[in-house]
Amino acid sequence: MEKNLHNEEAVKKLKEMVSDIRTCMMITSGKTGARASRPMAAIETDHTGNIWFFTNIQSNKIKDIELDHFVQLVFAHPGKDSYLDIRGRANVITDAASIKDKWTPLVKAWFPDGVDDPNLCLLQIKTDEVHYWDTSSSKMINMLKAAISVVAGKPLVEGVHGELNVGA
Repeated sequence: MEKNLHNEEAVKKLKEMVSDIRTCMMITSGKTGARASRPMAAIETDHTGNIWFFTNIQSNKIKDIELDHFVQLVFAHPGKDSYLDIRGRANVITDAASIKDKWTPLVKAWFPDGVDDPNLCLLQIKTDEVHYWDTSSSKMINMLKAAISVVAGKPLVEGVHGELNVGA
């Protein structure tokens, strides 16, 4: 079933799914135009639908973003049949106050010097386009429904997909 969500309802769904899945593959384009992907852990989805990450300012992803700020984020939780495909624009944030505001102790595993690490920065992804797929049931329930569908001759597994229009 297709269900497109808008504004606050879209942001709420985006926050819920990003929080549940947490890790995505971030895809950037390098100087040759080739795509590069790497796993990234989202730290926050804000009230406007921007997704935030901590990263190293010396990393290749930052070099790619300096050349082309368009990125794609792919979140997948196969166990729940939940998926997000996000296209947006990356901004590198080096402001100390913003870094302190978004800091979480979990980030210390990658940045042992904490908020004072000179290579620590934030990536803000301004979401332009979001597509989602989600089921309301667990994978086990869906497998049972699929088996019953074969016997009953009608589809019982229902998922929801559509666009999340988070606004400007």
